[in-house]
Amino acid sequence: MTKLTLTIMTAAGLALSGTASLGCASTRTHESTGEYIDNSVITSKVKAAILDDPGLKYFQISVESYKGTVQLSGFVASAQAVKRAGEVASRVGGVSGVRNDLIVK
Repeated sequence: MTKLTLTIMTAAGLALSGTASLGCASTRTHESTGEYIDNSVITSKVKAAILDDPGLKYFQISVESYKGTVQLSGFVASAQAVKRAGEVASRVGGVSGVRNDLIVK
């Protein structure tokens, strides 16, 4: 192989590897693969913490996470339960914020 051929092959390989890594990069509206996994773990931990709380385990509280921010939605019986769910979620490791959209029915 000539030096020019090796240079072209190296440049092409570097260009392709850079393009492939862009598919996994995080943007403002898209999570990277690692962030998706991290948020799945956060969601699971928040759900477990809510189920472990005796005052909250009887309610249907949905939990979603995006870039470390947890969104709580669903219906609870009191304003105290809304506040408690937010407190429980905020204490979970990895949670950077809580969007509490729970509704008192």
